[in-house]
Amino acid sequence: MDTVKAMLDSYPKDLGDLDRARLVACIQACYECTQTCAACADACLSEDMVADLVKCVRTNLDCADICAATGSVLSRHTGYDANLTRAILEACIAACKACGDECERHASMHEHCRVCAESCRRCEQACRDLLDSIGQ
Repeated sequence: MDTVKAMLDSYPKDLGDLDRARLVACIQACYECTQTCAACADACLSEDMVADLVKCVRTNLDCADICAATGSVLSRHTGYDANLTRAILEACIAACKACGDECERHASMHEHCRVCAESCRRCEQACRDLLDSIGQ
């Protein structure tokens, strides 16, 4: 059962003109990226060459925190504020881009970084898609 969609479908008020499919995809991508970035940071800390991965760990943790916050904010609709939604989506896009770029630097040597970079790219795109649907 897709609980993100089920919760949105059960919301008692109108969600306005938000694209539900994009909203669901974005929330799911944010939570997946949160988990993936946390796991990648942990894996980096277990590598023999951990000193070379300090920036990667930091971007993983920053991205995990921002993606978690984004997923949480997007899951709440009472008093919806389009300006706040735009701002948090833009922050998430920036965090995912930075983390994806950093993980790609290590992807050829560390599979966990390759997987994380892919997750960051998916989340970045899902945030862009939702942001585009909100408009100005």
